[in-house]
Amino acid sequence: MVARERGLEGVVVLSVLVRPDGRVEDARVASSSGTSVLDDAALAAVRTWVFAPATRGGRPVESIVEVPVKFALRAP
Repeated sequence: MVARERGLEGVVVLSVLVRPDGRVEDARVASSSGTSVLDDAALAAVRTWVFAPATRGGRPVESIVEVPVKFALRAP
């Protein structure tokens, strides 16, 4: 809400460590939007996500993925 009120937009790239069960083990900002409000919002969101895990030999394994999160305002 704060970002919307301030008219903030940007892209945050997160480096996400995904466990074999698809849940997020850790997430860090790989490339900042330049605004901590957007970076923090992206981190909070991705930590609740569940991913399809990577597999090796048909078995789920831990992996690191880069996830871009775009914040854009649209005209009403």
